[in-house]
Amino acid sequence: MNIRICVCLLLQVLLPAFAVAEENEDPLRPTNVPWPPVSEDQVKRYTALRTIDPIQVDGRLTEETWQKVPRSPRFVDLIRGHETVHNTQAAVTWDDKNLYVAFWVEDPFVTAKIQKRDDPVYTDNDVEVFIAFDNAYYEFEINPFGTIYEGLFIWQSEYERSDFSKVPELDRSRSEVRSQAFNGVGYRNHPRGPRIAFLDWDFPGAVTSVAIDGTLNDDSDRDRGWTVELAFPWAGMKSIALGDQRSIPPENGDIWRMDFSRFNQFQEAGPVRDSQGWAWSYHGCWDSHIPEVFPFVTFSNEPVGK
Repeated sequence: MNIRICVCLLLQVLLPAFAVAEENEDPLRPTNVPWPPVSEDQVKRYTALRTIDPIQVDGRLTEETWQKVPRSPRFVDLIRGHETVHNTQAAVTWDDKNLYVAFWVEDPFVTAKIQKRDDPVYTDNDVEVFIAFDNAYYEFEINPFGTIYEGLFIWQSEYERSDFSKVPELDRSRSEVRSQAFNGVGYRNHPRGPRIAFLDWDFPGAVTSVAIDGTLNDDSDRDRGWTVELAFPWAGMKSIALGDQRSIPPENGDIWRMDFSRFNQFQEAGPVRDSQGWAWSYHGCWDSHIPEVFPFVTFSNEPVGK
C-alpha cells in the first residue's frame, strides 16, 4: 500500500482520539504542561525583614510589625497569572525563634465547612503555605474556622539517603506511622519523581490563628474578609531539613523557597478563566507541589520599617 495512504489512514484513526483527549481536558486546569511550567525569571521575589515588636498570634495583625511589613503583590490566578476578582496578599517576617506568615484575604461572603483537623481543608475556602527544603517540603492549610490541614512530603529518592527513615515519626516500618505514595496533583511528571506523603505529621510548636471581619457562613450581609497569622518555630524544622546544609534560623541574605496560595469554592463569572486557585507567584499548572516555582524569599537582618 502507498505510504502516503497508510499515513492518512493512521491519522484518521489517531486524530479523533487526540480530539477526545483535548475535549476531556479541563481548560481551567490543564495537565499537559511542559517543564518547567514557569521560567525562573517569572517567579516572584521577596525580602523577609525582622520583627520590630513581639508577635501575639491572634489573627488580628495589629502589631506594628504587620502594619509596616511589605506585603506581597495581589495574588494572581494559579495557572495563567491573570488578576483575580478579590484581593489577597501575604507577608513574611522573622525573629530568632519563629518564622511568621500573615494573610489578608478579601472576601464579601466568608464561608467554611470543615471543622475537624486534617480533614480535606483544600476542598473548602482556604489559604496555604509551603516551605521547601532541599529534600522535603511542608504544606500548611487553614480555613476561616481555623481548621488546619498539614503534611510533610519527602522526595522518594531521598528518604533513605538523607536519613528521614531514622526519624521515629517518619519511620515507615512502624505501624503507627501513616504514609502514602504521592506524585503531584496536576503535574504528574516532576523530574525528581514521586514523593512520600506523611499526612499525620504536625509541625512541632506551630501557632495559628484566624480573625474574621464579618460574619462566618451568613450571606445576609457582606463581609470584608479574614486574616491569618502563623508562627512556625525554627526548632520545629529539624525533620524537614535533613540532608540540607542551610542555617536554621537563616543567616542574613539566605534565600529560601516558600509558596503562598488561596483556594476557593466560588468562581468568578466568565469570561475570566478563574481556576479557583490563586497564588503570590503563578505556577503555570494546577499543582501546588512544585518547589521550583515557589517565590524566592531572601532573609534580611534589617528590621521592618527601618
